[in-house]
Amino acid sequence: MPANGRKTIFITGAASGIGLASAKRFASEGWFVGLSDIDVAGLKTALAAIGPDNGATFKLDVRDREAWDNALGEFGRLTDGKLDALLNNAGIARFGNLEELSESDCDLQVDINIKGVIHGARAGLPLLKAAGGRLINVASCAGLYGSPKLAVYSATKFAVRGLSEALDIEYGQHGVSVACVMPWFIETPILNAGSSGSNENMADALKKGGLEVYPVEDAAEVVFKSASGKDLHYLVGKRARQMRFATSHMPGSVRKQLRSRPLSSS
Repeated sequence: MPANGRKTIFITGAASGIGLASAKRFASEGWFVGLSDIDVAGLKTALAAIGPDNGATFKLDVRDREAWDNALGEFGRLTDGKLDALLNNAGIARFGNLEELSESDCDLQVDINIKGVIHGARAGLPLLKAAGGRLINVASCAGLYGSPKLAVYSATKFAVRGLSEALDIEYGQHGVSVACVMPWFIETPILNAGSSGSNENMADALKKGGLEVYPVEDAAEVVFKSASGKDLHYLVGKRARQMRFATSHMPGSVRKQLRSRPLSSS
């Protein structure tokens, strides 16, 4: 099903979580959605959820450069070679102290959360240029201050934030703008993340710390606003805004708070 002149967005990690909620939000506004994920069954369900006429599905491992080129090439044939927005959303977490994480735990987070976003930014540029589009990268509040038991995850989200800030300047010469969405804890499958060396997961730590978890629709709404906005940074949740203020003006207090809790930002 071609886009037929509608605005278009390509979403990674679209089978669940923020990706799926965003797909539903954009489709509800008449956008044509490219749904991509490694979860083929989940993609089929996602397409049914947004309506078969409102999108197309693409099996995509974001670590695979060739797969990126193939998926966006196919999507471009449905959209007259244009892309209004690319949502780099796919990401994973492994929860636990660094010494507990296996090498594969660490490598997988770097490969998906950083390299996958870089691959998407590079592969999507031609289609984004053709539309004067918007690159939207999902980072995290863990990109504001490093989170204990999420050291590697935090490092990847700092990287996504830095990449977004740099590309907003670089891609501006092509008429392409960039947004970096930084959510607080969101009710997604990522909260079930543990590590190969621990039985504890992020959801357990949240309960112990008494920290808020926001509905996935809140993140989807911010993503939708970022697609037509002019800002670079977009925070999801009141606690996210508080964290940004605290890390800028009271870093010592943030450090003390982090030491007193098992987990405090995501």
